Amino acid sequence: MGDQLPWRAKPNGGIELRVRLTPKSSQDRVEGIEPTADGPAVKARVRAVPEDGEANAALEALVAEWLGVPRQSVEVTGGGKSRVKVLTVAGDGVALAEAARTALVQSTAATSSRKKA
Repeated sequence: MGDQLPWRAKPNGGIELRVRLTPKSSQDRVEGIEPTADGPAVKARVRAVPEDGEANAALEALVAEWLGVPRQSVEVTGGGKSRVKVLTVAGDGVALAEAARTALVQSTAATSSRKKA
């Protein structure tokens, strides 16, 4: 993946998105970007527990909602049992990258306002 952004366009369409997941949170949300050993990752929290794929399924649903795409378009394709995961999002890579950029700005702003409150 690219060094600057937690996503990259795939040659056959869609994007790959690196996410650092925290399960068993108080709410499902995306909070911005966090550095990882593999490069920057979108920081996400889900209420689901990391058992029987529940947290991964909740993450797929969260990312689909966050990007405004159908749930079936998002799949965990790497790091299934790790905190840092790779999700593949099917669709127009350019449009998805722009949607991710926009959603990230909105998520970061919302997280900043929550921390100030």
